[in-house]
Amino acid sequence: MTQKPSPQKIIIDTDPGVDDVIALLIAMADKELLDILGITTVAGNVTVDKTSRNARLARDWADRPDIPVYAGASEPVMREPIYAADIHGNEGLSGIKIDTPKYPLAEGHAVNFIIDTLLKAEPNSVSIAMLGPQTNMALALKLAPEIKKGIKEIVLMGGSHFSSGNMSPVAEFNIFADPDAAKIVIQSGVPITYIPLDVTGKVLTSDSRIKAITDLKNKAGQIVVDILKQYITHDMKAYHLSGGPIHDANVIAYLLRPDLYTGKKVYVDIDHRPGISQGQTLVDWRNKLKQAANVNWVYDAKDQEIFDLFNRQLGLLK
Repeated sequence: MTQKPSPQKIIIDTDPGVDDVIALLIAMADKELLDILGITTVAGNVTVDKTSRNARLARDWADRPDIPVYAGASEPVMREPIYAADIHGNEGLSGIKIDTPKYPLAEGHAVNFIIDTLLKAEPNSVSIAMLGPQTNMALALKLAPEIKKGIKEIVLMGGSHFSSGNMSPVAEFNIFADPDAAKIVIQSGVPITYIPLDVTGKVLTSDSRIKAITDLKNKAGQIVVDILKQYITHDMKAYHLSGGPIHDANVIAYLLRPDLYTGKKVYVDIDHRPGISQGQTLVDWRNKLKQAANVNWVYDAKDQEIFDLFNRQLGLLK
């Protein structure tokens, strides 16, 4: 009899945000695939008190009170915080009513949770899904660099190379919001996969894809549809797209089905200096610098199969 593989152990570091909440619902849907050790929150799309509340709401909607949520960094490593309320709404969740979460935050700081969990972990056993600015992980690495032994891989949404930025001509929001943290993480030597705007801009909603979520006829699916209908309009108008990207959900899809994505091992650096190129991901696509590759840079994806995966996951929820 074939034994089922053990679920992947992951920590989700996030700044909900609409696409973060969708990513969380997709991740929490199936205990047999992902063993979520904890959710850690960071300031990003909105303030950390709101991201922490929104992560707890997502936990309620997925009926997963077993997963602890820890509040983390309220500001970047070295600079003033910026937010994206113009995209996600003042509360971080446009299109739906915001209630009070059923369950409280876990006691303790997110950075301490990350450190403690990774120090106790078997070598190379925990994947980190990073959906927002990388502040918590950067602080954890600076405080306890020995945690690297417990990390299997960091998979993060961030950056751009072939596409333009969404915060400047060259910078994507998650990197731009804390480029100093991104530089610390990318220099850590930990295996890293980047899910950049290059690929999230190819995995777009459509009327038929939103209808397929509606047809699930469950509460989670309706929540996703309600927030998507408002959220996707910005990018569709701003970038003349036929549909809207669900950026962060691709991180969870990659962890569940990496075969749906195509990447290339390249050398990447982060411009953390103030100025016009702040937050740029410098991708040496043609190996001009002759540096060892430090990132798996994802640049293509099977979009319909990814939406089928989203539907499969969301369909498992109530």
